[in-house]
Amino acid sequence: MITQLSARYVLGYDGTGHVMHTDGHVVMRDDEIIYVGTDYAGPVDERRDFGQSLISPGLIDLDALTDIDHMIFDSWPTEEIAPGLQWSEDYFHNRRRDVFTAAQRQSVRKFALAQLALHGVTTYMPIASEIHSSWAETFEELKGMAQSSIELGLRGFLGSAYRSGINVTDHDGQRVILFDEEEGRTGVADAARFLDYADELGHPLLTGVLLPCRIETLSDELMRRTAELATERNALVRLHCLQGTNEDGFLVKLTGRTVLEQLADSGLLDTRLLIPHGVVIDGTDPSSSAEGGPLDVLARHDVSIIHCPLTSFHYSGMLKSFDAFAAAGVNMCLGTDSFPPDLIKGIDVGTHLARIAEGRRDAGTVSAFFDAATLGGARALGRDDLGRLCPGAQADIMVASLEDFRDGVVEDPLRTLILNGSARNVTDTYVAGRPVVVDGSLPGIDLDGLRAEGQQLFGQMVDAYGERDYLRRDASELFPPVYAPAAALTHDATAYAP
Repeated sequence: MITQLSARYVLGYDGTGHVMHTDGHVVMRDDEIIYVGTDYAGPVDERRDFGQSLISPGLIDLDALTDIDHMIFDSWPTEEIAPGLQWSEDYFHNRRRDVFTAAQRQSVRKFALAQLALHGVTTYMPIASEIHSSWAETFEELKGMAQSSIELGLRGFLGSAYRSGINVTDHDGQRVILFDEEEGRTGVADAARFLDYADELGHPLLTGVLLPCRIETLSDELMRRTAELATERNALVRLHCLQGTNEDGFLVKLTGRTVLEQLADSGLLDTRLLIPHGVVIDGTDPSSSAEGGPLDVLARHDVSIIHCPLTSFHYSGMLKSFDAFAAAGVNMCLGTDSFPPDLIKGIDVGTHLARIAEGRRDAGTVSAFFDAATLGGARALGRDDLGRLCPGAQADIMVASLEDFRDGVVEDPLRTLILNGSARNVTDTYVAGRPVVVDGSLPGIDLDGLRAEGQQLFGQMVDAYGERDYLRRDASELFPPVYAPAAALTHDATAYAP
């Protein structure tokens, strides 16, 4: 079937970069785009005019939260509370458990996938907290999420997260890492099994990848096995590292090497590697991009950095800087890593942080960040048919309305969307030509029911923190409200009547 989408603004691709069409059309035949421009005169089976909207490539989120919101309470704790949000030693050795049942975990996934879709994400690579599991993700859990993702219509690059260690708070309130090597071996076996499952399924919206957890929670054995498996299967690897100043200390103690040295020695630098964050590298320091510097090493090995501006900002950090990383030849892409999964808001925050990092107002352009959310993500995935609207590309499309009075006047459609709007401007999306979000809703999904279930599961998740806290504090102590609840009235309220 041939479908024509029209809007006031259409962001096409001319073979080298994005270009803006006014009063444009996107025409797709089944899952593929066949025309982008202003003068289409060919056959059409179905037309849809979005009016005062921007049609653009769908967003690619390579560190996409597939969990119930956690940043709402774990980005602001005091020094007294923060250690209590990790496992205690006692919990690790004696009491670790799954907070959710298998069915509840799938509900969590469905809640998160619906959020991604409604925020204009068409392609994603998941991240979820393992703190609520008895160890990490399992093959069966990811198999269930894969089916939910396919049913919803998103394009997923999925794999079960695995690790051999976990950050723990000891009896003195200090952070340590405790290991269970057998759990790591089971996890990487499950990851390999999921690669097989994805290959055998052969679904165009599902690709198996390797998603080991944070580098300091991986033993030397597990990192080497990950590199071997990635090479054998030509699989993408995403590894959280270069995101904390204490990583090198843990790695040196564990393996005798720094993070970059361990990436090289394990063979991971020679894989198709994606690294979220990278905030420990000061790209504004010329030595970083000099020969042998960290940015030079990343660029020479074609490593992609997944910049998550909102997460860095919430945790009082920032990348130094987006422009410096890109100038050094590092492929830049974007992720959300938290709630809300709003890459539009992330781009807005990212552009401002880039200016602060560089100390100049022309740093961090909207175009550079939007390229990262589309073309950069596609490059990281090795997919030159994603992240762009042009003939031959997959019909992965986002439509964002610009007709709300609160959006103000349109100066430039993309800049207006980024600076004045958010991903809540998204009204429609298509993935492989199939409508996913339609008029701001997800057909067939009971969002009210899903929200109510998500709220219940969130409460269950919060309550479980108390049993893991090394001081065994109640959840009400770990997560105090912004303001204390009002005291109950004990006097005669009628005394204040006029």
